[in-house]
Amino acid sequence: MKKVLLSIFLFTVSISLQAQPEGREPLYDTEAEPVAVLSAAVHEAASSGRHIMLKIGGKWCYRFNDYVKADAGLDSLLHANYVVMHVNHSKENRNLPFLASLGYPQRFGFPVFVVLSADGTRLHTQSSWYLEGGEASWYDPKKVKAFLEDWSAAAFDPANYKDK
Repeated sequence: MKKVLLSIFLFTVSISLQAQPEGREPLYDTEAEPVAVLSAAVHEAASSGRHIMLKIGGKWCYRFNDYVKADAGLDSLLHANYVVMHVNHSKENRNLPFLASLGYPQRFGFPVFVVLSADGTRLHTQSSWYLEGGEASWYDPKKVKAFLEDWSAAAFDPANYKDK
């Protein structure tokens, strides 16, 4: 089963690499089957002790990704705490049944973020709008950092809340 999921994942990634604009890292694959990709993400999250961050949008949604990558601290925080999965929503493939299973996060606009526990349970849906407002950039670094910390697996660990 794992080999089948890995094969599906690699196939969808290879297709997306061909369809992306030159010089851009592929983010959203219009052909990907999100349930299969999520299954692989759940396995990775469970084995690494991280949560899953679904970034839902389309090939036009590069701004948040570029912003986080440009800040080494935020990029490290994101990848240390989350398995990141991009879910496409475009006229080619709206992924409506998958998004319905997440409580219709598209109601917040795009990009929208959904945080899942390592077992795939939805914990939070975050409109990207609430992370905006930085004076020198599109996003506010304090808001992004707080969001990433507040929904990390460590934030849900009871050991972090015991009296010392």
